Amino acid sequence: MQQLTAAPGPIGIFDSGYGGLTILHGIRQLLPRYDYLYLGDNARAPYGPRSFDVVYEFTRQAVVRLFELGCHLVILGCNTASAKALRTIQQRDLPRLDPERRVLGIIRPTAEVIGSLTATRHVGILATEGTIRSHSYELEIRKLFPDIKVSGVACPFWVPLVEYNEADSPGADYFVKKRVDQLMALDPDIDAIILGCTHYPLLMPKIVKYASPGVRIVPQGEYVAQSLKDYFARHPEVERKCTKGGRVHYLTTESPDKFRESASVFLHEHVDVESIALP
Repeated sequence: MQQLTAAPGPIGIFDSGYGGLTILHGIRQLLPRYDYLYLGDNARAPYGPRSFDVVYEFTRQAVVRLFELGCHLVILGCNTASAKALRTIQQRDLPRLDPERRVLGIIRPTAEVIGSLTATRHVGILATEGTIRSHSYELEIRKLFPDIKVSGVACPFWVPLVEYNEADSPGADYFVKKRVDQLMALDPDIDAIILGCTHYPLLMPKIVKYASPGVRIVPQGEYVAQSLKDYFARHPEVERKCTKGGRVHYLTTESPDKFRESASVFLHEHVDVESIALP
């Protein structure tokens, strides 16, 4: 591992693929003056079906690289990484790597606000298989709101639909309707559905179409952004270590050309991207 610099640096955003771009977009909308460094481990995506140990190791490698590139704060803009790797990295790795650096996830910020978004106290989760199997949302929500009932359904075909730019196609309706119907059949009293995968906001029109009337659909980006703003207010010592030039740079473990093409599905702007290797 390279020697870590104490100089201020960008905010790191990590995802196994492209979905974290929706998290980055939400954060930049609220906090545009900071610098950001996005790392997508696209060559090894998807993380959802992988074991806890593999997801942890891949995520740890990415966090270390972002630290080496000057980030003092890294946000795991990936639900699977947040579910399977965050706690171990925070408790085991940070004290050894650098106790002053921080790694945050995207599950708790959504769990913190869900209590104000449900009247029936019945909440649904639509996510990848790995996130559903981890029960991370259920555990976080129950810590904060023991009275809320949580039901979850895995949506294995939704990520490919988005990444292959099929989110608006008629064929996507079948897969979206099937999983939304499955979730509502588990608990017809659900009145709020958390989109527990960062790709899913791009399927929002179809999810809204097939959800029961009055059900609130909860994407993560805006809540993660507000949580980060609040975190900076509580931890000015971390905020001071984040540079403020309004710049964003992208890294991928895949082909830069492929990243630019796929990222255009999530972002309507040119991206400055380069390829790097993780161990």
